[in-house]
Order: sequence, then structure tokens, then C-alpha cells
Amino acid sequence: MDYRHATAADAPAMAALLAANHHDALTERERARQGFVQGAFDAGTLRSMAGNGSLLVADDDGHLAGLLGLAAPDGIPTPPPPVQALLAAQDSLKWQGRSLRSTSFLLYGPVVVAAAYRGRGVARGLFTAALRSAAGRADLLIAFIERANQTSWRVHVDGFGMTPLGEFTLAERAYDVVGAPTRPAT
Repeated sequence: MDYRHATAADAPAMAALLAANHHDALTERERARQGFVQGAFDAGTLRSMAGNGSLLVADDDGHLAGLLGLAAPDGIPTPPPPVQALLAAQDSLKWQGRSLRSTSFLLYGPVVVAAAYRGRGVARGLFTAALRSAAGRADLLIAFIERANQTSWRVHVDGFGMTPLGEFTLAERAYDVVGAPTRPAT
């Protein structure tokens, strides 16, 4: 498996993968079993994100096994509402006793793994690639997880050891904010 930055040529496959795993494309049972992604990501948006280095992919000999967004908050021209809410909550979100506002971070997500590749370490490979990519650029990776997405919580908090930093609510939907240091503790 090759973990690399996405290219513009990856955009159609990334758009298809995100669409197939979007909250609205899945049944309630599928969402509970596999998790889900949200947000509107068409091929043009994904091409642009690939062009500015905001996407990582897991490439299995030309087959897209997964993708992960990794962006500086100021690098998102029009942040979607959940990102706006997270940025507005920075003073109440704490990392090692300091507000998130006083810590350099990159936004982590969305992350999705193709059905044929689940359970094969692809999510962990993308997470590790994100940590490598973020080292030297930021102190933390920050993700927000909708409470209804317990699969994502199990993967990121229980599996990868991301630390809860706080929460926010948007349109009556609750989100937990979690983070991971980009460098090992010394």
C-alpha cells in the first residue's frame, strides 16, 4: 500500500468513495456498522484540495483504498459549518491545559476507507501518514466526530489514542473534538 498526497487525477475516485460513504447514502444500520462521512466534496473541490496538498490517499496499485483530509484551518477558503463551529469553540477546547487557539494544529478529516479494504490497517496507515505529513507544520491533528458516529470514535480514540479536547453543538447535533500530537511525547 502506498500512502501519498493525492493528485488531481485521483479526484473522480475520491469523489465516488466519499459519495458512497456519505451519511445520506447509507442506511441507519450501515452508518452504525461502518461509520459515515459528511460534507459536499465534488471532483472539482477534491482536485483543488489535492492541488494544495490537503489530501492523503492509500493507493493499492492504482486502486483507491482510502483517503484522508489534512488542512491548515486558514487554508480552507470557505469553511463548512462544522469547521466554523470548531474554530469558534477554540477557547473552550483544551490541549495540555492551553486553549486550542494557542496551539498550532491541522484539521484531520474526513477519513474514509473503501469497503474492500476495511479491517486491513488502511485507516491506521493514513493516520500514520498524516502524523508524518504534519510533523514540523503543526503540534496537533484535530478532528471532530459527530456523536452519532461511534465507529469513528472507536477507530480514532479507542484505536489510535486520540485525546478528547471538548465538544460543540451545531444545529442540534453534538460533536466531540479529539486531537493527537504530531510528535511523540518526550
